[in-house]
Amino acid sequence: MAANAKKTRGIAKKKPIKQAVTPPLLWYQYIGNWFVSVGQWAARKNRAFLVRRPHRSFRLTRRRDSNRSLNIEGYVAFTFYVNRTFRQHWQMFGLLVFIYALIMALLGAITTQNTYSSIDALLRGAAGDFFGKGIGQIGEAGLVALSAFASSSGNLQPDQHVYLVLSLILAWLSTVWLLREIVLGRKPKLRDGLYNSGAPLLSTLGVILVLVVQLLPIGLIVLAYAALSAAGVISNGFGSMLFWLIAATVTALVLYWITSTIIALIVVTLPGVYPLRAVKLSGDLVVGRRLRVMYRLLWGAAAVIATWIGVLIITILVDNWLKMLIPGIAWLPIVPYVGALVTAYAVVWYATYTYLFYRKVVDDDAKPA
Repeated sequence: MAANAKKTRGIAKKKPIKQAVTPPLLWYQYIGNWFVSVGQWAARKNRAFLVRRPHRSFRLTRRRDSNRSLNIEGYVAFTFYVNRTFRQHWQMFGLLVFIYALIMALLGAITTQNTYSSIDALLRGAAGDFFGKGIGQIGEAGLVALSAFASSSGNLQPDQHVYLVLSLILAWLSTVWLLREIVLGRKPKLRDGLYNSGAPLLSTLGVILVLVVQLLPIGLIVLAYAALSAAGVISNGFGSMLFWLIAATVTALVLYWITSTIIALIVVTLPGVYPLRAVKLSGDLVVGRRLRVMYRLLWGAAAVIATWIGVLIITILVDNWLKMLIPGIAWLPIVPYVGALVTAYAVVWYATYTYLFYRKVVDDDAKPA
C-alpha cells in the first residue's frame, strides 16, 4: 500500500488542456458571411448556366457552333399529324370541348349578340361588291370577329373574368393530361382527365404570371400608341413610321422571349416541377433552336386564329339566313354559343399542337452546340 502511494505521488499530474474559445461573431461579420455565401451560390449558378447554354450575349456565335437538330415534319405535315391525333380520339376531345364551352356559357363568360352587329354590316357590304372592296371588308370583319371575344370579356364582371380564365386553364390542363396518357400507350377516360389534371393548377398560374410579366413591353407600346395618337405625334408619315418600327421590334423581341415560356406551360404539368424550374428547363430545351420553335408556335396560333375567324363568319351568315327565314327565332343567341364552343375548341386544339410539338423537341435530345 505504501509503495503504491509513493508511486502515485511520484507521477506528475497532467495539466488540463485549455480549449480555444471562439469569440462570437459581430453583426457586420454575419452580414459579410451572408454576402460571401450569396456570391458563392451565384457563381455556382452562373457556371452551371454557362455549361448548359454555351452561347454568350453580344458575341457572334459561328454557325458551325450553333447548329442543334430539330427533327420534325414540315409545317403542313405536322398540322395534319395534330389533326389526325385529334380525330383518332374525337369523342373524348369533342366531349371535352363541349363541357368547357357549356361551363363558359353557364357562367356568362360569352359574347353578346349585339357584339356582332358591326360584323354583319361589313359582311353585307362585302356581298354587294366582292371583287371590289369585298375582300377587304371580309378581312375587316375577321378582325372585328377576332376582337369580339376580348371586347365582350371587358364587359364581364370580375368574378366572370376569373371563371373564364380558370375554365380555359383547366381545359388546357385536361388536354395535356389526356395526351400524356395517350402517348404513354394507355387508354385514359375523360373523367380521369377532368378530375386529375388540376393538380398543377397553382404551378401553371405561376408560369402564366411569368408570361404576363414578359408581355408587359407590348402593353407599354399600346399605352404609348394611345398617348401619342391623342397628342397627334404619330399622325404624320415619319412619326408613324418610326413608332411602328419600334413597335414591330419590341413585338418581335417579346415573341422571341416568350417562346420558352409557352413550352414551360407543358413542362410545368410534370409531377414535382415548380414554375421557375419549368421556365429553366424549357429554356434549355429551346436553346440553339429558339427561332425554329417560335415559328412553329406562331404557325399553330395562326391556324387557330384563321379557323376561329372562318367558323365565326360562317356562323354569322347562317344565323342571319335562319333568322330571315324563321323570324320567330330572332331572340335566339346562336352566335355567342358557337363562339364559346369555338373558343374551347381553339384552346384544346392548340394545347394538343403544343404538347405534340413539345414531344418532338424532347425526343430530339441533341445537346446545345
